[in-house]
Amino acid sequence: MEERLVKDGERVDDLQYKGLKIIQNPEGFCFGVDAVLLSNFCEIRKNWRVIDLGTGTGIIPILLAGKTNAKEIIGVEIQEEVAEMASRSVKLNQLEGRVHVIHEDFNKVVDQLEPYSFDAVTSNPPYMNEGGGLVNPESAKAISRHEIKCTLEDVIRVASKLLKDRGHFYMVHRPQRLVDILCLCRQYKLEPKKIRFVHPNRNKKPNILLIQCVKYGRPELKFMDPLYVYNEDGTYTNEIHEIYGRDWGNREEVQ
Repeated sequence: MEERLVKDGERVDDLQYKGLKIIQNPEGFCFGVDAVLLSNFCEIRKNWRVIDLGTGTGIIPILLAGKTNAKEIIGVEIQEEVAEMASRSVKLNQLEGRVHVIHEDFNKVVDQLEPYSFDAVTSNPPYMNEGGGLVNPESAKAISRHEIKCTLEDVIRVASKLLKDRGHFYMVHRPQRLVDILCLCRQYKLEPKKIRFVHPNRNKKPNILLIQCVKYGRPELKFMDPLYVYNEDGTYTNEIHEIYGRDWGNREEVQ
């Protein structure tokens, strides 16, 4: 089965969790630490409907399917080849009954799915805003990293449109966009509830931000303890080992 689902130039990576695997193309954008941390950060309850905006390889829906008892998890991806590869990863893991990948611009998917019907929305969106350097607008890596096909406001606006009242929004982003994130979340009725900063090690400033919001939630923001990825000797910290299971060699770091 695995051989039939994997195309030339692709590889299958073991996610080190409940036998889950993922198909990736090393010439494209491979999943990173940030996606794994976001899936671990999410608090998904039994029978919830979840949608992942800009799902890429499908890493977040696949991990959430293994970690939670969500009833349905939908991944939305604008790049056709990437969405098709994510769908094959779903089949590889025999998750077709719970996980579905839609090839669509998530700005348009709100017209296809029932609004206000999801219990949770997740997103690992492009971090670089307009003007963040010269990029190839058709490159898979550029689309994944730069706000070419969507903006931060698009992500937050669509999340609010899809969420039920009191639904949860989970996102991973860069700390330098924190003010933009908080302002936009408030604008679209997503009240920030938890923030966690992720540091490369104890001697470096944070380079990843995890945030949880609740639609129409009461104002009360909690800053969680920082998460450190590496020890001083370059090995993973104990918490990262607990999240990963063991070292992974086939995922991109967020520098």
